[in-house]
Amino acid sequence: MGLGVSAIGQGLLWATLGIGLFLTFRILDFPDMTVEGTFPMGAATCVAAINRGVDPFWATIMAIGVGMLCGLVTGLLYTKGKIPILLAGILVMTAAYSINLRIMGRANLTLLNKPTLLKADFFKAMPEYFDSVVLGIIVIAIVTVALVYFLQTDLGQAFIATGDNEKMARSLGIKTDNMQIMGLMISNGLIGLGGALVAQNNGYADVNMGIGIIVIALASIIIGEVAFGELTMNQRLVAVTLGSILYRFVLLIVLRLGFNTNDLQLLSAIVLAICMMLPVFQKMFNIKHIIKRGVTSHD
Repeated sequence: MGLGVSAIGQGLLWATLGIGLFLTFRILDFPDMTVEGTFPMGAATCVAAINRGVDPFWATIMAIGVGMLCGLVTGLLYTKGKIPILLAGILVMTAAYSINLRIMGRANLTLLNKPTLLKADFFKAMPEYFDSVVLGIIVIAIVTVALVYFLQTDLGQAFIATGDNEKMARSLGIKTDNMQIMGLMISNGLIGLGGALVAQNNGYADVNMGIGIIVIALASIIIGEVAFGELTMNQRLVAVTLGSILYRFVLLIVLRLGFNTNDLQLLSAIVLAICMMLPVFQKMFNIKHIIKRGVTSHD
């Protein structure tokens, strides 16, 4: 029971990463490697701020701010500097490593005996692990509702149009560069938020905690799409959160089977690869089924 509740809580807190990457990977249709630098920067900023006496709520807001700043830099390199988006993200991700060391003053920093959002009076009376579940539900509900509202506005529709067909959007008078910069800022702001929440839940921030983060975020998106099929844009945002929770349960099952925690990154990559290849397997299965049915009817 406890492990199941913990998996749900972890899934909800990590879902902000999936939702953030969804904006660039699915709507703008390009991979943003900035997230592997933004996530630890959000964690580092939040933990360092709390250690310096800043209220956890405002420390979390600061993490969102630095995430948006990372997205802004990537966006400017891509749109104004004409650097390919993949390389722009890698450049910012690389620079973020040194900045994170500057922020924390060391490779890792703990929150031992420090206040966090999860230590607020509201959560103290709750059973073990339920604090992360409730906090995750509150954060995801706010983020999802805000994005659903945003995507229905004229600005949000212009953002979606930019991802659908950039040339056509530009012909309609949409400033596509601004839309891409805005998308990267919102996306990385959510990634920074995820870093802050996960760091407070884990009790520390580490300069290397961003390694493989993009795989985890992609897994949330892909698993949600595979599990729930064709959905509307709003439903897909919810599916990303559910996909994040399902992903945590998959990892929990794998660990229960006796695998080492050191294998988590490898297992994450394998799970993501299998999920992404499912349409291919399905297509192969359908072809074989059609051939078999045709041979049977011929006989």
